[in-house]
Amino acid sequence: MRSRQRMFAAVMRLLLKCLRLGRRRRFKLVRQVEQLWHYGHLCLRSLLYNSFTNGDVVLDSLFEPIYWLVDHVTRWFGVVFVALVIGLTSSIVAIVYICLLPLILQTYTPAWICWHLTYGHWNLIMIVFHYYMAITTSPGHPPQAKNDLTGVSICRKCIAPKPARTHHCSICNRCVLKMDHHCPWLNNCVGHYNHRYFFSFCLFMTMGCIYCSISGWEMFRDAYAAIERMKLLEKERLQVAANQTYYQTPPPTFSFRQRAFHKSVVYLWVLCSSVALALGALTLWHAALITRGETSIERHINRKERQRLQKKGKVFRNPYSYGSWDNWKVFLGVDVPRHWLTRVLLPSPHLPHGTGLSWDLPPCVMEQRAPLLAI
Repeated sequence: MRSRQRMFAAVMRLLLKCLRLGRRRRFKLVRQVEQLWHYGHLCLRSLLYNSFTNGDVVLDSLFEPIYWLVDHVTRWFGVVFVALVIGLTSSIVAIVYICLLPLILQTYTPAWICWHLTYGHWNLIMIVFHYYMAITTSPGHPPQAKNDLTGVSICRKCIAPKPARTHHCSICNRCVLKMDHHCPWLNNCVGHYNHRYFFSFCLFMTMGCIYCSISGWEMFRDAYAAIERMKLLEKERLQVAANQTYYQTPPPTFSFRQRAFHKSVVYLWVLCSSVALALGALTLWHAALITRGETSIERHINRKERQRLQKKGKVFRNPYSYGSWDNWKVFLGVDVPRHWLTRVLLPSPHLPHGTGLSWDLPPCVMEQRAPLLAI
């Protein structure tokens, strides 16, 4: 009898312990849920009731996962985009040398041959040089030591000094001097030290594509008509083969070399025309920005500042603009007239004006402007 009582008491004690453990775990889970609820509620209140919060901050917070995904995809696929640019450009050059150049040497006059050889190779050299310099030249980064700079803001992501016209690149995870944008086709940021290389590459690539499209228009029409004839003859050949008798002969077929030649010409013209339209629009956009003396990021900043001052009855003037002509001279680094040849029409690795940390008046600008506060 006592043994049964002891066994019953032991079972009851074990049952009570299990109930206590279950209750503790349940209370712990409830406590964690309450903590998460209070944390989310606090985040929501800080987002909605902060005096510094506006519509831009709310949208940035909502789109933060998308920004994170785009930044990481762009970072990892930058090498793929560079390889794609090199591969497509190399294929066009190969088609020109293998297919078009022998035809030009056989059919064109000596004057036209000299023109095509001179302009084509000059344009190719300018494209290769500026693209190589754009992807290998660092855009420039501000120093990390706080004692090196005075009177600048602090980047809220780097927690480091940020000079005027400097912005943080979320893909490179660094501040960039005079940042324009991050270009995936360069796998590099476009900033103070490689902005000229980027624009020159876009300009000469557009010129090269327009040159190939105009020069190859007649060849494209002939090649496209030949491909249509190929399709028609191939269809007739299959019909004849299906109903062939002993006295019927199938129509002649094009050789592999002829097919490859015509398809290569069509590929060259379509690709060059498409790139000329897309890249030409981008080049015109950046040319307008350079004329106004601003970058892609500064355009949005200046527009908001212009609207803010306009409401107060004031006029906004870009402190980094020296006039349309002088803006181009500063951007291209043209100090004397001969630089238009040695620094613009020929490959030149010269550095831009200034260090990107301060923006003094360049020597090529004749007019002295009244000093303005940096934006």
